[in-house]
Amino acid sequence: MFTPTLAEVREFARSHNFIPVSYSLLADQATPIHLYQSLRRPDSFLLESVEGASRLGRYSFIGLSPFLKCRTVESGLELSYRSGERVLVEGNPLDVLRRQLGQFRSPSIKGLPPFTGGAVGLLGYETVRFIEELPRAEHDELQLDTMHLLFVDEVIAYDHVKQEVKVIANMQVHENMTDEELSALYEKACGRIRELVREIAESETRAFARIDNIPMEGKELTVTSNMTKEAYMHKVNRAKEYIAAGDIFQVVLSQRFAVEYTADPLLVYRILRLTNPSPYMYYFEIDGVTVAGTSPELLVKVTDGEAETRPIAGTRRRGADEAEDAVLAADLLSDEKECAEHLMLLDLGRNDIGRVARFGSVEVTQQMEIEYYSRVMHMVSHVRGTLAEGKEPFDALTSCFPAGTLSGSPKIRAMEIIAELEGEARGFYGGAVGYFSFGGNLDSCIVIRTIVFRNGKAYVQAGGGIVADSVPEDEYEESRNKARAMLHALSLAEKMASVEEMRTYV
Repeated sequence: MFTPTLAEVREFARSHNFIPVSYSLLADQATPIHLYQSLRRPDSFLLESVEGASRLGRYSFIGLSPFLKCRTVESGLELSYRSGERVLVEGNPLDVLRRQLGQFRSPSIKGLPPFTGGAVGLLGYETVRFIEELPRAEHDELQLDTMHLLFVDEVIAYDHVKQEVKVIANMQVHENMTDEELSALYEKACGRIRELVREIAESETRAFARIDNIPMEGKELTVTSNMTKEAYMHKVNRAKEYIAAGDIFQVVLSQRFAVEYTADPLLVYRILRLTNPSPYMYYFEIDGVTVAGTSPELLVKVTDGEAETRPIAGTRRRGADEAEDAVLAADLLSDEKECAEHLMLLDLGRNDIGRVARFGSVEVTQQMEIEYYSRVMHMVSHVRGTLAEGKEPFDALTSCFPAGTLSGSPKIRAMEIIAELEGEARGFYGGAVGYFSFGGNLDSCIVIRTIVFRNGKAYVQAGGGIVADSVPEDEYEESRNKARAMLHALSLAEKMASVEEMRTYV
């Protein structure tokens, strides 16, 4: 049965112009990754929730065949329509994007997920230059579009709680449509859903791999960095000089690693989701660039006018058992340096939400609590507030962007120092991945623990927060350690792809 009914659509069309039609399927024998493999095509994405899904991300989303693509160009935003038409809109790309999003109004329909259609994509770290006056980095090796978004009207939503898939196609309704035109549009949406259901049912994609064929050790890779150990340590010392001079309290410095890579990036993503599961996992194939990531950290989320952010700062490895976990957690909570850094970033998050929230509504609902993930534990806080009158989810995003945990404090001065010391455009690292629902919801995470595939290479960027008593060599090793999970996934994927027998199973 399709929902809503045509009669309900007629009512929705009085005040909305982007109306989702859906059909539900039992999915107890499917997974989001299997569904994506069945439907995979250019300009598509998969947003997953693997760890903590019941609390942080009940749904996974697959987006297909965008009706509009937006990417930044030097003078504004380029709009590429499904018809093949391309339009350059000059001006601040964020202002252009806000206007594009404002054209669509989607109803909230009971039983449907928070995202049924809208804009999904990546906002690179340099998006901040459209918000604040900041210097441009001297070099830009990757030459990535600063912003890249897909506007989708076809969505596959996987409900992890109900083990159910909703296949969604949207109707783009225009003013003064006749009943006959509305009926034809409704039938077209239902027809597109039938095609997608048939495509899923007829898929021969293998859902399983032989675990005994997955190698324990990967293929040895030649890893290069955009800076030497000595250079990184020198930059840490320069950052400490700025801290001593009173410019900043903390700044996040990073380095970028690169490897030659020839295997299917989707295989790397499959390994990442097994070896490094996180609340926010994503896979994008857009215009020759592929991005695969597993981020633990929410940037900002807005649901029904309630905005929230969750600063993460402070990490320990997982113990061998619950007893060792407890010892390590106690050690983290008693670490004065980690706690001071966390409280500073919590204040940043509170200020970011406070700029767009109704006076008196901002509250810290979780402070310095330990959350456990597959390989590490983090110290996490949670800030929420009600959007003030006249403020939109878009305002919450620009207020929180980029995260203090990837820039520093005070944020503006820290970003100026990042541009000077790193000297290289960060690209997607430190930016955001997420969706803008045409129903008014927003969910975004910070781009960390992410691999960018471009022109036969895979790139991984990682760093850490520098404070007054940071030890340069320790900071260098920390940045390498944070990249290790992604580099290991690349290594395993290359090994698996090179074994002929595995090609039958992966």
